[in-house]
Amino acid sequence: MSLESETSGSGRDWFFPSPSFLRSSSSQYGHRFYSNSKPCTPPTLTGIRHRRRVKFPRTSTLTNDKPQTLTIVFFLLLLLLLRNAHLESQLTKLQGDILGLNLRLHACHRLDPLNVTSSTSEDANPGLSENFKRNLALFFSFTLLFIPLIIFKYIDYVSKSIFSDNIPERVSVNKQIAYRVDVFLSVYPYAKPLVLLVATLLLILLGGLALFGVTTEDLAHCLWLSWTYVADSGNHASSQGIGPRLVAISISFGGMLIFAMMLGLVSDAISEKFDSLRKGKSEVVEQNHTLILGWSDKLGSLLNQLAIANESLGGGTVVVMAERDKEEMELDIAKMEFGFKGTSVICRSGSPLILADLKKVSVSKARAIIVLAEDGNADQSDARALRTVLSLTGVKEGLRGHIVVELSDLDNEVLVKLVGGDLVETVVAHDVIGRLMIQCARQPGLAQIWEDILGFENCEFYIKRWPQLEGMQFEDVLISFPAAIPCGIKVASYGGKIILNPDDSYVLQEGDEILVIAEDDDTYAPASLPTVWRGSLPKDFVYPKSPERILFCGWRRDMEDMIMVLDASLAHGSELWMFNDVPEKEREKKLTDGGLDINRLENISLVNRDGNAVIRRHLESLPLESFDSILILADESVEDSAIQADSRSLATLLLIRDIQARRLPYVAMASQAHGGSFSKGSWIGEMKQASDKTVIISEILDPRTKNLLSMSRISDYVLSNELVSMALAMVAEDRQINDVLEELFAEEGNEMHIRPADLYLCEGEELSFYEIMLRARQRREIVIGYRLANAERAIINPPAKTDRRKWSLKDVFVVITEKE
Repeated sequence: MSLESETSGSGRDWFFPSPSFLRSSSSQYGHRFYSNSKPCTPPTLTGIRHRRRVKFPRTSTLTNDKPQTLTIVFFLLLLLLLRNAHLESQLTKLQGDILGLNLRLHACHRLDPLNVTSSTSEDANPGLSENFKRNLALFFSFTLLFIPLIIFKYIDYVSKSIFSDNIPERVSVNKQIAYRVDVFLSVYPYAKPLVLLVATLLLILLGGLALFGVTTEDLAHCLWLSWTYVADSGNHASSQGIGPRLVAISISFGGMLIFAMMLGLVSDAISEKFDSLRKGKSEVVEQNHTLILGWSDKLGSLLNQLAIANESLGGGTVVVMAERDKEEMELDIAKMEFGFKGTSVICRSGSPLILADLKKVSVSKARAIIVLAEDGNADQSDARALRTVLSLTGVKEGLRGHIVVELSDLDNEVLVKLVGGDLVETVVAHDVIGRLMIQCARQPGLAQIWEDILGFENCEFYIKRWPQLEGMQFEDVLISFPAAIPCGIKVASYGGKIILNPDDSYVLQEGDEILVIAEDDDTYAPASLPTVWRGSLPKDFVYPKSPERILFCGWRRDMEDMIMVLDASLAHGSELWMFNDVPEKEREKKLTDGGLDINRLENISLVNRDGNAVIRRHLESLPLESFDSILILADESVEDSAIQADSRSLATLLLIRDIQARRLPYVAMASQAHGGSFSKGSWIGEMKQASDKTVIISEILDPRTKNLLSMSRISDYVLSNELVSMALAMVAEDRQINDVLEELFAEEGNEMHIRPADLYLCEGEELSFYEIMLRARQRREIVIGYRLANAERAIINPPAKTDRRKWSLKDVFVVITEKE
């Protein structure tokens, strides 16, 4: 390596002496370094490489001179103050000399020297002491002003000198102090006002001392003047003299900075408070309120039902907490097309998985807590619901109310109940809607009845104890309520178990409660027993089951559960056609993963067809005119979007009806043989819409779509999201009702049925509703309502139950009976 390449490798390292100096020194300055006369031999290259390198400091001269400059300025001011003190002492000495000369002059004029001496000495000593105090105050104020800055600069200078240059990432003292100040202001909430107060007091103190040094006022008055300069910058205009004016201007300038910081601090505090209120970060101070955790398409229907339920109480409070912006939630709720009837809805942003957010909405004081399922994957939604239940059970204060959890998969219900214990009530949305669609497909019009019973607008379930009825048989209890219909008993001796449709001979025991269907909890009460003629049934109808053919359009997550329910309820030899765009092998895999063994189906056989339900040529490949029932399901691929799912269902419905209308005339004669016991033109016949044979049930997610189907009357429908919201609201108001709903939707036990009138009466027979109820008890059924042949809706819990009227065989009755 050459010397030039080695010397050029570092930007700030040089050899000393430099090579050029060595070359020149050998010829020009050789005799100056050597004492002998021999010529100087220039040093070799090897000797040059072993010489010491000198590294110059990297800090610029300007940076190093800053603390020195400040120190010089400070000491110059200090010298000026000392010079001022020295001049004042010289002035005092000269005044003493003048005083001596005056004494001698007075002595020559025969004056009393003692009086003059004493008076002048008394005047001189206080003046000297007062000047010293003022100089000391002025010096002290300047010292307090400059010492922190000098110390800071000195520490920074020392730290730069101590640390070596091989630490490139060294943090300077300036950054360290700035970081500590930032941490102090961030961690402690009252740090900013405290710093502002200390700065104000320090400015008043330094200004007062400075004014005391340049004026003739006392210290207390100077401190007061300093405060007036800080509070009002215009007060310094009355200052006289250069010194007082300079000090007054300095104090006023500092006061303007102080008040500017105060104004910014107050403005930030107010803005932060309003921002906290706007974003929903403030705490909810409520009790006995209903808390909803999460956000989904069911929220609107749920709020509507809760508002109706609270109307009789003059309104209530519902708190909604979701991981959304508070303003967006309030804007979406304001767009909902219903009135809140005195109920106030409070929105808060937060996560139900964070205990601090749960405490913010007063979770421990809530009357009921509803956990909504998220839109999307069922397993992820149920997993989040499980974590939410874990968070709720971890609240230290405990929970006053119960938890209602909406689940998407029936298999996860056991785990959630295991975690939540007695606090949790579950509503499996998909399972409920799937079973309800099957019931409605086999009994058209049942969906409207479920809407009336689950919703708070009409009649719903209530449980209450009536001690005056204890010792009475259930047969007599049935006709004891003019404004309600008893349908079950909560047996105290069985641990509060609810028995639907008990035996007529059951006698009410002490502590038993009665389950009724009534308009409201304060609208019914027992009355004296009326005289009712029981009569007898006209004939005992036993309808043999006949094989049916049912079509499923679309794919749901709980398809295996629906298939098992159909297999248990249909006659042997029935067929279930599944038409969707899921490949056949994938269908079998999904059904098997869901726990369905296709080979063990006893009554139905599966027929798979691939196709798109919104493409006409795919639908034309199906024998649509031969199906007894068609269920149009909200397809799993689009169920996250209610509008898209409903649009797809409507398109499928219109295409099926149009294809049927073109084919049915050719098979009209054959279809009349399948009318069953319902005559043509009856209510159930009208519900079959386009034909006397095929019933179409559409699953609707958006409540707004219901109006289109109601006006067109081309299909019956199941409003799935709204029905689930009704069930959630009902269980939130009274958790005991969940046991009733679970039995009505279960595979075993009791369920709702629509029965023709010819089971209970003859054409033109005049009977009261109580008499029909007692006749139905001979079939172990409880009649809860009816629908006339020319009416559009069923009447649940009809009034005037003792009034007689003529009935038609085209009328139908709604009953609770054991599953067939």
